[in-house]
Amino acid sequence: MQKLDFAIIDPHIHQWDPYNTPHAAALAVKLLGKRPYLLDKMVRLVKSKDLIETIGLTSHITRPYLPQDYKNDLGQYHVEQVVHIEASWAKHKGKSVVGETEFIESLPFGEDTVKLGGIVATADPCDSNFKKILKLHQKASPHLRGIRRMASYHEDKGIHNWTENPSLYTDKKFLKGFEQLAQHNLNFDAWVYSQQIPDVIALAKRFPETSIVLDHLGTPAGLFGKVGQNTGLTQTARENIFYQWQDYIAELSTCPNVYTKMSGLFMPILGHQFYKKKQLASKQQIIDLVSPLILHALESFGTYRVMFASNFPMDRVNTSLVNIIDAFSDIVQQYDETALEKVFHHNAKQFYRL
Repeated sequence: MQKLDFAIIDPHIHQWDPYNTPHAAALAVKLLGKRPYLLDKMVRLVKSKDLIETIGLTSHITRPYLPQDYKNDLGQYHVEQVVHIEASWAKHKGKSVVGETEFIESLPFGEDTVKLGGIVATADPCDSNFKKILKLHQKASPHLRGIRRMASYHEDKGIHNWTENPSLYTDKKFLKGFEQLAQHNLNFDAWVYSQQIPDVIALAKRFPETSIVLDHLGTPAGLFGKVGQNTGLTQTARENIFYQWQDYIAELSTCPNVYTKMSGLFMPILGHQFYKKKQLASKQQIIDLVSPLILHALESFGTYRVMFASNFPMDRVNTSLVNIIDAFSDIVQQYDETALEKVFHHNAKQFYRL
């Protein structure tokens, strides 16, 4: 375990409870929550294969993940505060998205678990009521810091798309609504697959007054193995994914209003197979796999615009939170020992105004 002499800020965790909220798995857990084997079968039957492969294990969407669960995953590490990022709220259209913000405010964050520093809610800038929805989010929580609208879309039909619009961030309606973020002093969390990073570049250049963070270093799907129908099939294909990702990250980093999160690097969508072998990636395996990604991000963005984030519980299928913090902190320390506190605390605090 890495010895950190300061408390971490984790600006990307997810909280959900399918038993008591309009969660995507709510009906399934109410019917079969006490019979995990049948619950798994039912979820796999009703949910698409591409979604299941993106998640890895169905238990990650059928089991509640609440403040105490996150604290349990931390081991001996101390987290000063967290930022909840929107996730799995089934009623995701119109004003109903505000229900997730109200739910997060109701959870037992505090001294006994972990402090809630911020909320990144969801809302659709294409919605004609977008301005009103932002105001409702702000009314529901003093912790609101930003909005995330996922735009991850892949041409491989076997990879799950999180939007129906392949170019959401360049859509005219989206851009018109996006203007409201700066007016409400809100940040934007952008999540795309790596081949879509040019859309984030265009968005950042169009709205230089809005602070944007690229989630999960841009998620290069298939970088570590086959995903979907034909992505990451060969070593050459995986090298090409990496080289393209490198170029896009370097270009994105020239936008001064953009940060990035070193997070989500052990989601199954990257091609990891640990969960299929019922294994967790060790600290050394993590270092060996993702050092090139983290080092390139640090080299491109510098040590003031990269922030650690856990993305828990989504990466939990392939490794533990303790192993991730151990490995990521070692990588950062070896790059620049003076950067640890910036990457694991200061940068998130500044970006989300915690």
